[in-house]
Parts: sequence; structure tokens; C-alpha cells
Amino acid sequence: MSAKRPGAEAVAEKGWLRAHRWLLLRRLTQLGILALFLLGPLAGIWIVKGNLNYSYTLDFLPLTDPLVALQSALAGHLPETLGALGVAIVVVFYLLVGGRVYCSWVCPVNMVTDAAGWLRGRLGIKGSAHIARATRYWMLGMVLLGSALSGVVLWELINPISMLHRGLIFGIGAAWTVVLAVFLFDLFVMSRGWCGHLCPVGAFYSLLGRWSPLRVAAPARQACNDCMDCFEVCPEPQVIRPALKGEAQGLGPVILAANCTNCGRCIDVCSKDVFTFSLRFNNPVSTVPPAPHGADRSASI
Repeated sequence: MSAKRPGAEAVAEKGWLRAHRWLLLRRLTQLGILALFLLGPLAGIWIVKGNLNYSYTLDFLPLTDPLVALQSALAGHLPETLGALGVAIVVVFYLLVGGRVYCSWVCPVNMVTDAAGWLRGRLGIKGSAHIARATRYWMLGMVLLGSALSGVVLWELINPISMLHRGLIFGIGAAWTVVLAVFLFDLFVMSRGWCGHLCPVGAFYSLLGRWSPLRVAAPARQACNDCMDCFEVCPEPQVIRPALKGEAQGLGPVILAANCTNCGRCIDVCSKDVFTFSLRFNNPVSTVPPAPHGADRSASI
């Protein structure tokens, strides 16, 4: 008998559309952003000029990627006034909504790695290389140090995000080999390996949105039936347990971990509607009284 696919219960309980609501919204957002960038060079409709590193929307709104700006500054090239304003706008936005929203709602490589994860599941590929999640922060540190030492915005030479964007506009080239390498790495070598363990862009945005108010929460965690679907689909499953299972330790139901991508996958696949979007301040600690001395030990025997 084949294993139940994550989200099957949610589809049965809520219907297909409600069980894929946030996934569909994310895909529409990602594709919509790409379309806005591609309309200019491909169709001559210049709503947005530039790329994800720097763009100018409707000839008045500058947006600058803060990681690119930081690398540039370390390389000795400070942004001009308009570029600095673009950095400020982007930083404020991600401070409010969560830095890793960039990864799940904006980054086009997310669709590539999600496709690899989907195919990996369909092919039944098991086993995975082990790379610590902290490796992405070491990668970020090396990128910043390399830019400072070389005088070049180093990461942009090999950044799969920028290369995919350029490849969509200018056609097949070396960019596609890098994107294909990311896809094959996630498919055959390590599940969620690139975004969850190696990408310095995700590491940077997790630091940027560490204290953002918008969060996923599990206010109905008492209704959890331990189906584990949320852990199966979450790109950062380690962030779920404190909010979902931490009531006995007095932990509130809000996911406070900086690496939560606010993707909404856990909301979609939960048949019991345990999860929802909330605010970090709406995080009452548990009122469950502490277990009597020795109770935990006896319960675990």
C-alpha cells in the first residue's frame, strides 16, 4: 500500500482549493513578479525596469536588494541616493513581513527547488547528504568577506537567482547550468539542500526579518492529530515543533524562528486548521501547570 501523500486529509476535509490556497497565491506572486520584469525586454511594456537586484517601478519607486548593496559597500562602492532609498524601502518591508518571505514569495529559484522536491517525492528517492543548516551563515560570511577583499560584488557572479532571471530574458546559456545544478542537487543529493542549508541569500534575509511582527502561529494546536503533514511539507521543519508541541514547556503558539519562510504550507496541509497567520505579539504562554516532580520520568518509562 502506498504511503499517504502530505495534505491528502486536508484536501478531503477542506477541498482542493482551500488545501492549496497559499501555494497558489505564492505561485501567482512569484510568476507575477517575473512577468513584470519580463514585460519590458520581451514586450516593450516598461512597468518595471531592472532586475531583482535593483529595479525602478513606474518611474518613481526604487527597490534595491540590501544584500547586493551591502556587498557593493564592502567592495568600496557606496550606492547613490536613489539606490540608498531603494535599500531603505526593501529593508523596512522585510522587517515588517519577515525576511524569508523573499525566499518563498519572490525568489524564482524557489520554484525550481520546489519542483525538485516534488519530483523527489514522486520518484521515492530516499536518503540525503547531511549539511548543517548553519552552513548558509558561513556561506554568507564568506560572500561578504570575499566582496570586501576582492572589490567585486562577488556573489552576483554565481548567484542562481540572478542567473535564472538573466536566462529567462536572454536565453539559454551558462545561467541554466547553475540553475540545473541546484535542481539536481535538491533532487538527488539533499532534500531542500540549497534553500535550507546553503543559500547565503536566505541566510541574509533570515537575519533581516528576525524580529518581524508577521508570523505563522498554531493557535488551535490542541486539535493537532499528529499526522506530521506540516513537518513533511515545511522547508524549515525545525521551526514548527516549539510552537506546535511546546505547550507543556510554557511556549506560546507563534513560530518565532527567523528561518520560517511564512509560506503557508503548514496552513494548507493541516486538515484540523491548527495553523494561521498571526502576529508575534499574539503569543500567550501556556497556562498548563508544570508536571509534578518526577512525573516526566515516570511518563517516559
